[in-house]
Amino acid sequence: MSSDSEKVAETTGAKVVLVTGMSGAGKTSALKALEDLSYEAVDNVPLSLLDSLVLSNQPALSGARLERPLAVGVDIRTRDFGVETFLQRYDELTRDGAFDVQILFLDCDDEELARRYEVTRHRHPLAVDRPIADGIARERRLVSVLRDRAHLVVDTTGMAPGELKHVLEGHFAVGTEAGLAVFVTSFSFRQGLPRDADLVFDVRFLSNPHYEPALRPLTGMDEAVKTFIRRDPAYTTFVDGLTGLLAPLLPRYKAEGKSYLTVAFGCTGGRHRSVFLAETLAAWFESLGEKVQVRHRDVGRGPS
Repeated sequence: MSSDSEKVAETTGAKVVLVTGMSGAGKTSALKALEDLSYEAVDNVPLSLLDSLVLSNQPALSGARLERPLAVGVDIRTRDFGVETFLQRYDELTRDGAFDVQILFLDCDDEELARRYEVTRHRHPLAVDRPIADGIARERRLVSVLRDRAHLVVDTTGMAPGELKHVLEGHFAVGTEAGLAVFVTSFSFRQGLPRDADLVFDVRFLSNPHYEPALRPLTGMDEAVKTFIRRDPAYTTFVDGLTGLLAPLLPRYKAEGKSYLTVAFGCTGGRHRSVFLAETLAAWFESLGEKVQVRHRDVGRGPS
């Protein structure tokens, strides 16, 4: 998820989500998740027919909403796909405010994309006669403009389908009120920074439960680990300072129309300190009445 690329929709018209991104990044899973959220999901619609599809689901052009919100999958495998054509169709649909059209861009790091293609034994659509890495690199260059224009970017690297559905529910659930959606994640620095984070905090300065044999197999969600970390004098100072920093920012984010805020905590293994701090901050956000979702990206990798 990326706030750098978010564009808050200004219309209250019929809801349409255009699902695009890197092929292999999870478009099918995203469409299935949106379908479970009461969207009508349609994949690989030729761009020349996109307007007709959206209009056919509009009971009247008098401002009435779609019979069901619509999710449409479009990527380089779509017939007549082109970035300029895609954006032209998007601009046409949003021009008069009759439709609330949002672009969801699914991304994934190159190494995992290549691994997914190898596991499924599918050929990359741009690498029929060349290495997979070449096709991925070429596709990334082609669709980078769409990533920049997207309302929401979701990086599915290391993400299970259930996690993707949880993220999309937070953003696109039908009938939810608009507002600031907060996502808090923990991660391991060994596995790299989460690319979707707005704010990243390094909590490796706290005492490490990894070096306590009894705590090593546990996680930051276990009470013994929580107690160990709370005993570090730096813990309370850090949490008080962090909440003091964030408290005045939240109303400013909302005033600017920001829809998503992702806060990430990192430690060495992504199992103890980062997990506990993510849970702590999520509880603080909830105490303020904010909508919060928590993800522990690397907790399942086991003790390290």
